Amino acid sequence: MNPQNVVVYPIVLHPEDAGGYSVEIPDVGNSWTQGDNALEALEMAQDLIGTMLVDESTFPSATPFESLTVSSPAIKTLVEVDMLAFRKNHTHIVRKNVSIPEYLNELGKKQGLNFSEVLTEALHDKLNA
Repeated sequence: MNPQNVVVYPIVLHPEDAGGYSVEIPDVGNSWTQGDNALEALEMAQDLIGTMLVDESTFPSATPFESLTVSSPAIKTLVEVDMLAFRKNHTHIVRKNVSIPEYLNELGKKQGLNFSEVLTEALHDKLNA
């Protein structure tokens, strides 16, 4: 895991009277999500953070954990999201029209290459992503 791709944000779990938790994510658009139990609430927070930041090249600064104040029975904790892994698992596919030399097209077709896969791999290598 590359630390440059990892974001860590404080969140606040708010126990609900009916059960489960609502989750406040102050540093990522002051977003809210929820879960039926604490584990699900943490997973939902990770997913929401990843979704909100998936297309961003820079990430919002995190509030220092010590600076985040909560009232009982709320619980503050940290959530970590590996954005590279998130992007790999939650990507939208876009169609791109590319031009390549004809001889490479013919050689690739003869070898049964998946041109989209080859381009994706090359972009990952080129961009260190």
